[in-house]
Amino acid sequence: MDEDKLHALVGSVLHDLGGAFSVPLVQIGERLGIYELLSETGPSTVKEISQSSGVAERYLMEWLCAQAASNYITYDTESGKFSMTPEQAFVFANRESPFYLAPAFSAAATFQDNEPLVRNAFMTGEGISWGDQTQCLSCAVARFFRPGYQNHLIQSWLPALDGMVERLERGARVADVGCGHGITTTIMAEAFPNSEFIGLDFHEPSIEEARRHAASHGLSNLKFEVSRAKEISGKYDLVTLFDCLHDMGDPVGGMKHVRTSLNADGACLIIEPMASDNIADNMNPVGRLYYSASTMVCVPTSLAQETSAALGAQAGEKRLREIVVDQAGFLECRRIAETPFNMVLKASL
Repeated sequence: MDEDKLHALVGSVLHDLGGAFSVPLVQIGERLGIYELLSETGPSTVKEISQSSGVAERYLMEWLCAQAASNYITYDTESGKFSMTPEQAFVFANRESPFYLAPAFSAAATFQDNEPLVRNAFMTGEGISWGDQTQCLSCAVARFFRPGYQNHLIQSWLPALDGMVERLERGARVADVGCGHGITTTIMAEAFPNSEFIGLDFHEPSIEEARRHAASHGLSNLKFEVSRAKEISGKYDLVTLFDCLHDMGDPVGGMKHVRTSLNADGACLIIEPMASDNIADNMNPVGRLYYSASTMVCVPTSLAQETSAALGAQAGEKRLREIVVDQAGFLECRRIAETPFNMVLKASL
């Protein structure tokens, strides 16, 4: 045994355990607004933070020390005060930041809740339908993806589709397939009031939540329906799929129907997790997150459906192109944009 390698591995595992142990603490900090308070007030003592937040001082002391040990907040030994650097605030306190990662800890918590179901599925090989997974999963997933959609969809992803922004400004018909809680559908409907948007998802509770969310925005150009990709009705200028193609049991059938639902000059926008075609190239922090999420959520969801393609969250661009072009009949499928977490594909007729 190589002791240097052993110590390095133990150090790495301890680092991971610190993150795992931090999951409920980050949830507490986010839900009680402690991160925002710290970022707004500047360096403060435990007593000052307790008085400002209404949080019990003894609990707060332990929480603050744990967060500082994780480098999520900052502790000054001379003053005994806690604070947040601009970078820490950008990740944990700024809910509009594209790198707002606090919701990811809630997603991790739901994966843990899924563990008994997935452990059993490991032995049976069967899937776990989306509706049978832990109750708060759809909420956690929606909150995890929202910052990326909020900061990129209108600003860069839609403009990467040649001429599409102008069409949406004039008035177009758009179907958002696998819309979940309708965050992307609502963002687009707000940005393009002359266009008509319909959000579609096979999970009825998600559609109900999407309708509640949309009602608070008072949009007349937006509606939601329970539907699978293979059940889309009508013709559209744009069909969007945000982080859902790899979850489909029959992605080929779904994309074939999407193709027939597009107008002759229409386009399909596909957002998928960032992944290389080579497994070795996915051995990185982002790939690690997505492989774990894929094990606990994506593959079980797909295996519970009709043809059980089980692409997984790290399918890779080449595999996705085979689905969209070679098997579903689109003329092309090419990458038009990317972020550290997503690749943005355009499928055209």
